[in-house]
Amino acid sequence: MSTGVSTSTDKIIVDKSRSHRNKAVSRTVRATRERLQTATGIAPGFEREMLQLHIASAAQNALAVPVVVVLIAAVGVYLTQEIGLLAWAILALSVHALGMIVARRAHKQEITADNTRRWQRIFLAAQVAMGLAWAAFSLQTCGPCGNATFDFYKGSALLVALAVTAISTLMLRHAVLYAFLPTVVALSISALLRPNPATFGMVTIISAALIFLIFMTNRLRHTSAQLLSSQSEKDDLIAELEVAKSMSDEARRRAEEANLAKSRFLASMSHELRTPLNAILGFSEVMSTEVLGPLNNPVYKEYTSDIHRSGQHLLNLINEILDLSRIEAGKYDLSEDSVHLVDIAEDCIGMVQLRARAKNIAISEQVEGDMPAVWADEKALRQVVLNLLSNAVKFTPQGGEIFVKAGWTAGGGQYISIRDNGPGIPEEEIPVVLSAFGQGSIAIKSAEQGTGLGLPIVQAILAKHNGEFILKSKLREGTEAIAILPAKRVLQSLPAVTETQAVAPRRKSFA
Repeated sequence: MSTGVSTSTDKIIVDKSRSHRNKAVSRTVRATRERLQTATGIAPGFEREMLQLHIASAAQNALAVPVVVVLIAAVGVYLTQEIGLLAWAILALSVHALGMIVARRAHKQEITADNTRRWQRIFLAAQVAMGLAWAAFSLQTCGPCGNATFDFYKGSALLVALAVTAISTLMLRHAVLYAFLPTVVALSISALLRPNPATFGMVTIISAALIFLIFMTNRLRHTSAQLLSSQSEKDDLIAELEVAKSMSDEARRRAEEANLAKSRFLASMSHELRTPLNAILGFSEVMSTEVLGPLNNPVYKEYTSDIHRSGQHLLNLINEILDLSRIEAGKYDLSEDSVHLVDIAEDCIGMVQLRARAKNIAISEQVEGDMPAVWADEKALRQVVLNLLSNAVKFTPQGGEIFVKAGWTAGGGQYISIRDNGPGIPEEEIPVVLSAFGQGSIAIKSAEQGTGLGLPIVQAILAKHNGEFILKSKLREGTEAIAILPAKRVLQSLPAVTETQAVAPRRKSFA
């Protein structure tokens, strides 16, 4: 339990200052659910992310297309000696430069959901312009060289360009189609105007490669969208868990503060609550015993006895509440000394013996002999044993029996066990009776109802002694309460020191 004191005057469990975070998380979770309900396609919310990835990829791969263009032009000039390929290379590099300028401008501006479509159209227009440059390359001819050799060169160059374009424009929808559809159209028109098997073969290969790459890029884009969706869902869940944890921590902190304030209040009100009750008990006892003279009316004497009995009951109740409050507030200090557990048990048995005889209950003892003392608070241990014996007497029926055992534990500690043959406690109600103010169904139905603080106080006192409290019970068979003290609390007696002959002091000589 936290012992810090809050300086805030707001004691509301829910922190209203974080409501905006809750609304944001709710909107995000709602959007995520809408995405999950989408059966096909890519959610509109991911088009912006895809476009941003394309812009980043264009900046990273800015040199890929120029390198390919320069290599194709250099190989072509070497093979064909055609200077026109240099003019085409300048045209292609200029178109690519314009595309890079567009990418840099988009990178500097903020891509929003409203302008995503516009930027997609601009980038697709840039791909169309680059596609016209590749179409111009496909229409190049070579007079001195053979048609088969030049067609093989053009086909190989276009396949390389198609692959590079597909990789660099993976995140832009329909980019490969817009970039190489003009090339396929130009090659098809050229094949129709000048029928040639090599040209038909090149058109077929380029078209098949284009269709295959369109299919693959669509699949890869869909996989990328799924990865983005998973990442977004993970971020949403993390945000929701953070808000839930924050609200839980805030609620726990405020509950602990409220409980600590209650415990401190009750612990500090001990004198104010007990002083009036002591006066009531004292004066009612004086009147009931007629110390200052007889009471003429016998009903008044009966009333004074009722007042004394009710005040005593109220005082016991307040003592239990104050004990538990001091323990919770950390103000329950132990006054430890060397005590014998068996002696405490016998004294407590004598204190409840009168009540047990009134109900014709027999109390049996079974203790191990020569048990050493333990280092503990005698008053606290006496309260533990007395609470357990009082509960046993209270819930044991007429003519029942109570068994008290004391001995060694397997770990070298000491224990005291109090078992009765009463109605018992249902197994599911044991955690209830061990909680503060908790009462089982048997206790609620009985005539002698308590406060539900006896067992929690026992458990807390044993915890202060580093001990353990075990409650075993079966319905209609009885209950056994075991209080255990650890081995480090047991004081082992030391053997007597044997007498040894004193050593004669050495005489000092002063020469």
